[in-house]
Amino acid sequence: MAMAFKMATTGMWVTDECKKSFMDMKWKKEHRYIVFKIDEGSRLVTVDKLGGPTDGYHDLTASLPTDDCRYAVFDFDFVTVDNCRKSKIFFIAWSPTASRIRAKILYATSKDGLRRALDGISYELQATDPTEMGFDLIRDIAK
Repeated sequence: MAMAFKMATTGMWVTDECKKSFMDMKWKKEHRYIVFKIDEGSRLVTVDKLGGPTDGYHDLTASLPTDDCRYAVFDFDFVTVDNCRKSKIFFIAWSPTASRIRAKILYATSKDGLRRALDGISYELQATDPTEMGFDLIRDIAK
């Protein structure tokens, strides 16, 4: 298995699948969102779930576990007040209150490495419960 990018601070590796899926979302619009997870045993950041092109933000939030950390990227399409179609990619660091302390620390220290590997992220959110990453917040930030 080829490794795409090593995260220097934690020794985690971002797989090529992560970068390819992100580029397919960004340029080909094949996915609306991607959820990433860290496999602690192999020390790899891998793709956990891919949202289809017709999936929405609610599908992303429903796919996040309530008791474990994840990273997610969401491609938010919108129309500006000037009637221009735009797209912004959000990076979400999901760390629910019910997750293990070890997982919270691992995800917090590995976040910057994954962000550097995924070129083209417009905004970042950190959330511990769904109210901290509501759709209204995403919409307000993007515009």
